[in-house]
Amino acid sequence: MFSKKIMSSREKADTPPDEGWWAAVLADEEVYSPVSKEGNSNRPGGHGPVTVDWDRIRQVYDQDEIVQLVVKGYNRGGLLVEGEGIQGFVPVSHLLGVPGGMDDEGRRRVLSGYVGKELDLKVIECEPGQERVVFSERAAQAGKGRRKMLFHALKPGDKVTGIVTNVTDFGAFVDLGGLEGLIHVSELSWGRVQHPNDVLNVGDEIEAQVLQVSEENGRVALSVKRLFSNPWDTICDLYNPGDVVPAIITAITRYGAFARLNEGVEGLIHVSSIDAKHGQNEINASLKTGQHIQVRILHIEADKRRLGLSLVANE
Repeated sequence: MFSKKIMSSREKADTPPDEGWWAAVLADEEVYSPVSKEGNSNRPGGHGPVTVDWDRIRQVYDQDEIVQLVVKGYNRGGLLVEGEGIQGFVPVSHLLGVPGGMDDEGRRRVLSGYVGKELDLKVIECEPGQERVVFSERAAQAGKGRRKMLFHALKPGDKVTGIVTNVTDFGAFVDLGGLEGLIHVSELSWGRVQHPNDVLNVGDEIEAQVLQVSEENGRVALSVKRLFSNPWDTICDLYNPGDVVPAIITAITRYGAFARLNEGVEGLIHVSSIDAKHGQNEINASLKTGQHIQVRILHIEADKRRLGLSLVANE
């Protein structure tokens, strides 16, 4: 759907997302890839290509209609569905009957059971130039016209509530009741998030702030962290170099450990202040992720979002 690109979690953290932001975050190509192009779908024999009526598909998308389509095949990413003049793909995350956390074999068994069934679906992506149509069973549950209503009602800055439908390496998708938004990993917390699964799980009900709404591109960008004030703005008012404060270990690297203060900001405890002289293995022996510790603040660079810490030995 979009190209894959690595972007720092600090980039664009305080400005509305643009096309580059979206290109960096929506990279789940396998899930959204058309089944038929790869030739790896499990599809019953004897079915020739469907003549696609793009005018009809565009009408269904523009009017936010619900259509009934038959499942003709599947791959690990989802289902291939067809109807009169319509063909497309339903990603796993947009199916109501596929539990999260399954292994590949379990997912295969569940998806194979869909073959031959008729599903109520909505078009959530229509790109004739790329011969791509993506459907959602989840969106269809909200009823006809709900997506268009939400696109017109939502504004940047609005506070919304939704259900997490999918968690990927780059963020979490949230069902807003007929329209899905994306929380990029950089918008989950003011602190560093190693993986969105550390913060959210499928099925969680969460609140978020709307960053951007684009009906033309079918995108809604959301943020959790912007519901709260940026702790880096006030960190210098709260602490001074030399202060000893509680913290939690969040990550361990070869050059030290990251620790998060109560306010959500993270700092680095350099290996030189840890009783470990031979790299990450010894640091792992001394500290564990999630461990509660005491640290001394060495320096604060709020403008660069850097915090230097040292480990305070237990007395």
